[in-house]
Order: sequence, then C-alpha cells, then structure tokens
Amino acid sequence: MKILVTGGTGYIGAHTIVELQQHGFEVVIADNLSNSFADVVDAIKEITAIRPVFEQIDLADAAQTKALFAKHPDIVGVIHFAAFKAVGESTKLPLKYYHNNLFSLVNLLNTMQEFDVNTLVFSSSCTVYGQPETLPVDEKAAIQKALSPYGNTKQIAEDIISDTIKASPLKAIMLRYFNPIGAHESALIGELPIGIPNNLVPFITQTTIGKRDCLQVFGNDYDTPDGTCIRDYIHVVDLAKAHVLALSRLMEKKNDAPCEVFNLGTGTGYSVLEAIQAFERVSGRKLNYKIVERRAGDVEKIWADTHLANTVLGWKAEKGLDDMMRSAWNWELKLSEKKN
Repeated sequence: MKILVTGGTGYIGAHTIVELQQHGFEVVIADNLSNSFADVVDAIKEITAIRPVFEQIDLADAAQTKALFAKHPDIVGVIHFAAFKAVGESTKLPLKYYHNNLFSLVNLLNTMQEFDVNTLVFSSSCTVYGQPETLPVDEKAAIQKALSPYGNTKQIAEDIISDTIKASPLKAIMLRYFNPIGAHESALIGELPIGIPNNLVPFITQTTIGKRDCLQVFGNDYDTPDGTCIRDYIHVVDLAKAHVLALSRLMEKKNDAPCEVFNLGTGTGYSVLEAIQAFERVSGRKLNYKIVERRAGDVEKIWADTHLANTVLGWKAEKGLDDMMRSAWNWELKLSEKKN
C-alpha cells in the first residue's frame, strides 16, 4: 500500500514515515524543503533499512501536484502534514500562511479526486480551539475565533475537508495535535528548524548547547499558577504512532463516520517554566532564559481530553515530559557531535 506523506521531511512527517515503514507501508514523500533538509531521507533509511521515495515539489503549485500523482498512480492514501506552522510568524506574515497552507490543501484534494484517492489523514492542531471555555478540551468543544493566522488556516482547512467529504467519496480523519516535542530514540531524526526556532523545545536545547544566547519566555502574567502559558506536550513518536492507527482505521473501513476528529495529547498541562525545569532536571544543565512581554497569538492555557483517541482510535500517549526532554537533548547532542 503506497502512501503519500506531504511534508514528509519535516519533524512530525519524518517520525511518522518511520512508523509507517515499520508497519509495512510503502511511502512517497512530497516536500519543498522550505523548512527541512533532504538528508532526513537518509536518516529514515538508517532507522528502518528502507529508503522512502522523495519528490521535491511545491503542493501550492497545481501542475506539480498533478504530475506527482501521475508519476505514482498507485497511491492509495495521503497523510497531509505540509504547512507553515509558526504561530508568531503567521501574525507577521498572514498572506504567506494563507497562500501556502490553503492552496496546497485545495490542490491536493482536487488531485486526489482526479486520481480517485479517497483516504486522507490530516494534520490539524489544538489551535483550532483558540482559548477553550472549559478544560480539558474535547472534540465537541466550540471552535473559538482563532488567535493567529496559523490557527485560522487549520480551522479553514478542516472546513474545506469537511465540505469536500459531503460532496465526494473522500473519507478523512483529522488529528488535532497538542504540542509535539522530543525526538526518535536513535537521535537520528528530531526537530531541526531552519533559522531561529519558533517552538519552545528546540530553542531550549539550542540555547543550552550554545547556538542561542538566551531563551525568551513570552509573558509571566497569565492566569496560570506560575504566570506562564500552559501546554499539553506530547512525544513526537507517540504522535507518529497515532497516524498509523488513523490510516489503518480508514483503510480497513473501521471509521464510524466519513469524517472523524481526534485530540492527540497526554491530557496533562505543563507551564513553560515547568517544561524548562524538566529539561534542566534530565540534562543536568541550567538554562539561560529571561521573561519578556507576551507574544501575539499565544493561547493562555490548553490541554486535551484524550478519551476519544484512547477508546475509539485505540491510542494512548506513553512517554512523559522527562522522556520528551531527554530525547530532545540527546538529539541536540547528536547534532553537535556531527558538526564537531
């Protein structure tokens, strides 16, 4: 069974491809390398002993997308990761996010229809909830007004997929991630943003290793126990495994509806300062950080109700915050070794 993984050289995509190949799926990667590196494919092969096919294309280009499917007419399902994902950047460059994240999805869905590919697992986000009225947040919670253009692209994308399902044979599972962190236990793949990291954990590890001078903690005056934002951090490998379950559920026609939604988190919220303390605990290193003003677009606090994913999808996060931080630090140390 050949599966197209868009954004497959990215952080979550690469870890998911490892799990897919270890479960017998054949993978084609589509990625424009705008925020990733082609040598990730080599690392995937080193872990799994299988090299996925890599196609460097821009899905926001309709002609390139069609050519990809024409070249691989035996694709039977798609996992769609490809998107810009930095909340802060999206508030400064909204048109960049709307163009890339939505044009690529529309082109993908059009081409899937043309080639009769009707199975989709979509990489969504807990940002669709905005700031939830009640916590933990479950899948039936009202979708609040997005606090960032990035979050809005995920809301709009979910609507596009839902509307397409109503008018076509498409079946989809939308996975709403909370905050993926950590790295593969081999330390061969992990989170490696190009340029200055937009996410907390790579900024923590890069600051500790000496690549960055100081971590900025955005705000300590939120309505939380220590004043910093609270997030539900989830290990990227746990997250990757959920994609295999979701894809298999669709392929085996076990889905209860044409469109299903599942939260993917641990169900526990940790503040930014608690995350920093966990990192310092497992690394044995002190982190240089300072409190600065709040950042536009940040949700104050959010964590998941994971009951549906646990009981219906048959998935549960296994790794704790210390495991996540330890693996992220091992990945950073491995990168440092490569450069030395």
